[in-house]
Amino acid sequence: MTAHPLPVALLFPGQGAQQPGMAAGLYAAHAGFRRRMDEVLEQWAVRGHPLRADWLAARPGPAADALDHAQPLLFSVGWALGRTVLDAGVRPAALLGHSVGEVVAATLAGVFTLSDAVGVMADRIARLRDAPAGGMLAVAASPAEAAAYTTDEVVVGAVNGPRQLLLAGPEAGLVKAEERLRADGFTCRRARALTPFHSPVLLDAAMTALPRLAGLPLREAELPVHSAYTAAPLGAADALDPAFWARQPAAPVLFGPALDSLLAGGDFVLAEAGPGQGLTALARRHPAVARGGSTTLPLLPARPGGGPAEAERLTEALGRLGAGHGRSRATGPALQNGSADSVGRTGAPVPTDGK
Repeated sequence: MTAHPLPVALLFPGQGAQQPGMAAGLYAAHAGFRRRMDEVLEQWAVRGHPLRADWLAARPGPAADALDHAQPLLFSVGWALGRTVLDAGVRPAALLGHSVGEVVAATLAGVFTLSDAVGVMADRIARLRDAPAGGMLAVAASPAEAAAYTTDEVVVGAVNGPRQLLLAGPEAGLVKAEERLRADGFTCRRARALTPFHSPVLLDAAMTALPRLAGLPLREAELPVHSAYTAAPLGAADALDPAFWARQPAAPVLFGPALDSLLAGGDFVLAEAGPGQGLTALARRHPAVARGGSTTLPLLPARPGGGPAEAERLTEALGRLGAGHGRSRATGPALQNGSADSVGRTGAPVPTDGK
């Protein structure tokens, strides 16, 4: 008797997952991904051409972790991978993103058009460019244990699991917190971020984006999105609220609780659509995966591995996801088999013939 295939949840990573040359080999070897990556890079206008050139360079530039390099590429690679999965006929039952990955998920679900999402990201980058120097610190501790090391500026910026969190804040405060934590025996590691994402020092700058967001035609999600900011399904109240999106760079990420909420509803194939396999590593520790119910499936190798290896990984993953006969628990309207700009405009069903 053949086991019934599990529904698919796509996971989209955020800042810290970026790698020099991430998915560049896939771009060279996989026509479908290349087409979608070209589509999204074109939306970045004049920034898109130097971004593509540096991304594809044999020796990428030194600023891979910089705000105006990492954020556009993380969004673009995540969206292009996600669209490639949809193009293959797989209709995800859920989308869950970490930080910028939530904007990717919302765009694939039709909350934003692709052009509007890129505009939101470009505007966000411009507003945060002059933020205080800082970053994020991965700590093997619970939020309760970390509380003694936080301040008004250095806060718990992300809860990724039971004892997996990120402190976030300006550089001086983060250095002091790291020194104290290490002295007290906690394991710490700097995340790859040069901006204090998900800390209150970004709130004023982040909220200046509100008028721009208020002018966009936000829509209800047409695929189920589980928000890592509320640890719950993304409802209309949040999807249509400009302030919900404006505050995200300064708001804490609750990826671990969001994954708990998602897996409480049943088992999934958790397919990571992005570089690094960081969300895959987090998901593997979840009890629903450890007991053998849910499974993980990264769409890219852990490190850039060249075109054939990356294309082979994606092709194998699409086969495991049931490309051509996608399955979903959702009962809402299907996405069109085209650009995300078309999502939500006509509600036409997607043909099932095609991160």
